Amino acid sequence: MTLTKQLLAPTIASLLVAASCSGAPEPATQDNILQNTTYLAPTAHISDESSLQPGNTRFTVYLTGYSYWDNTPRRSTAIAIPVIHRRAGGTGTYTDPVTLAVGHVIQGGRHTMDFAPGTRFYIERLKKYAIVEDQCGDGNRPQNGPCHSGHKGHAWIDIYVGGKKSSASAARNCTYRVTGLQPVVLDPHANYPVSAGELTASGCQTF
Repeated sequence: MTLTKQLLAPTIASLLVAASCSGAPEPATQDNILQNTTYLAPTAHISDESSLQPGNTRFTVYLTGYSYWDNTPRRSTAIAIPVIHRRAGGTGTYTDPVTLAVGHVIQGGRHTMDFAPGTRFYIERLKKYAIVEDQCGDGNRPQNGPCHSGHKGHAWIDIYVGGKKSSASAARNCTYRVTGLQPVVLDPHANYPVSAGELTASGCQTF
């Protein structure tokens, strides 16, 4: 991963449009994820708008997962923009959110992230907080790929599922389980319910 420089924070309006990220790794894996997509019903642990904390905004994203096995570079926990972690990780609490990768644009040598590094999300169905500190989308024009273009009108974000102490197949199955339309809270408060721990290690049984 290459450290992103001169990042531009997006406006709230741009955060709520379909301009995000791809599931991670490589074309073959990405095709597999799309073919195995389960469109999860947005039945959240926060059941309605009245349950949101004041000032929080909920919207629906297309969530995918990437792991230790298919990260860039492979078999690594490298991340592009360390914020809280030096390496991909996190248990999903507010103080230790899970690493999240988002799409980016390269224009004139400048990288612009679809969501500013350090942006927190609360992923309701997983009951986990996540934080932007990685990029998804490779090559000189990542804006041409699904990382940035989104999926059927929804922003696309990519959560790190771990897997270093698990098999590659267990990690891959976890990415399939989390893939789908998911309700999230942007810049959430710290008191939403949490199921802490690595996703792959738990078998993705947090929802």
